[in-house]
Amino acid sequence: MSVASEIREEQKKALSTMSTKEKFAYFWDYYKIHTLAAIIIIVIAISFIVQVATNKDYAFYAVLVDAVTSESNYDLTETWNSEFLEYAQIDPDEYKVYIDTSLSLTEGVDMQYTIANEQKLFAMLQAGNVSALVSGTESFETYAQFQYFYDMESILSKEEADKYRPYFYYTDAATFDDGNDAPSLDPSEQEDPGTRIVNHRDPASMEQPVAVGIILTEDNKIADAGYYTYLTVGEYQYQGYPSDAVLGIPLTNKEPALVIRFLEYLQLGD
Repeated sequence: MSVASEIREEQKKALSTMSTKEKFAYFWDYYKIHTLAAIIIIVIAISFIVQVATNKDYAFYAVLVDAVTSESNYDLTETWNSEFLEYAQIDPDEYKVYIDTSLSLTEGVDMQYTIANEQKLFAMLQAGNVSALVSGTESFETYAQFQYFYDMESILSKEEADKYRPYFYYTDAATFDDGNDAPSLDPSEQEDPGTRIVNHRDPASMEQPVAVGIILTEDNKIADAGYYTYLTVGEYQYQGYPSDAVLGIPLTNKEPALVIRFLEYLQLGD
């Protein structure tokens, strides 16, 4: 008989004379580490299986940059997520909706945090993960000048264009950098875009106006909830005119029609 067999025989004899309570204490003393390890492995495995089984792709992901509202509206976007999911008739078993108000690009608060958010947003835009982007005029115009957004006239029907035209945000394609002119390395010779006088609500003031956004400063759910109210209360200006909250549809979004549904959900102008 092997040593292992002898040990098992001795254990059987010892256990046969023990009460249930004594057996449990014996088992715990000798096997608690093995038991805990097994439990941890099982819990991790179950958690992983549940996560994989319940993980869903985003049908719609909107980023509201520098969105600020009162504490009472803290959970409002959760309501919008579920409401728009139903409004747009998105299959909740397959997809989910998320309206992200966590990104801040405000300079001077925490430079590292701002840079990290800029990198995150840039990566998401490049990957096509952002369905719609909302931000103040200054940030929005920066992305518009990089030609990140659809021309709204190209994706709206005639009826939709007539409805939203009073809310169109225009940028001047004549100011786009076509890459043909070598930029000056002397900062003193570079124009600060913020010093230009540009009315982004008025296409007549531009050489090549392109409607790249929808102004959401008023008459919609986002405005009514208090998001971006600070722009008007603080009388923020950019390029000589009051700043607005503007929505744009990134060119990397392959389903821009869903953003039009989102504009309907926001009840813009209704």
